[in-house]
Amino acid sequence: MKEDILRQIGTIARALDSIANIEFKEMQLNRGQYLYLVRIKENPGIISDHLAGMLNVDRTTTARSIKKLEDNGLIKRKNDQKNKKIKHLFVTDKGEELAQRIEKENTYSNELVLTGLNEKQRQELAKLLQQVEDNASENWHFVKNGGKREY
Repeated sequence: MKEDILRQIGTIARALDSIANIEFKEMQLNRGQYLYLVRIKENPGIISDHLAGMLNVDRTTTARSIKKLEDNGLIKRKNDQKNKKIKHLFVTDKGEELAQRIEKENTYSNELVLTGLNEKQRQELAKLLQQVEDNASENWHFVKNGGKREY
């Protein structure tokens, strides 16, 4: 393929990530932590292993981010009623307020980068990107679990 789609996706992702990191720095969030906060808000009671899988990151990285969010008073952990080793994650009131600001920025950024695309094009792009995301996630889980890809 002449076009390098992954390079374009990476450039878009890095640009938006850089903007978010600059804008969210004042919110006591370090690189990428806003992703964790919003996913916890969207999935109240999620456990860290499920959060890691959702974001396609390892458990150690997830644990570090959760700890920082908790230390900043943005999330809280609650013990599972049946298994005390399992901790469910919830946003605090402070985390809820911050997550709403992040979601507002996300909506703004989505509109900004989709400027010039009509509704049909936006829907088609979303459908195609979902397929690309599914493929990437499947490969990530395969390699993470010891699989070897043949180039």
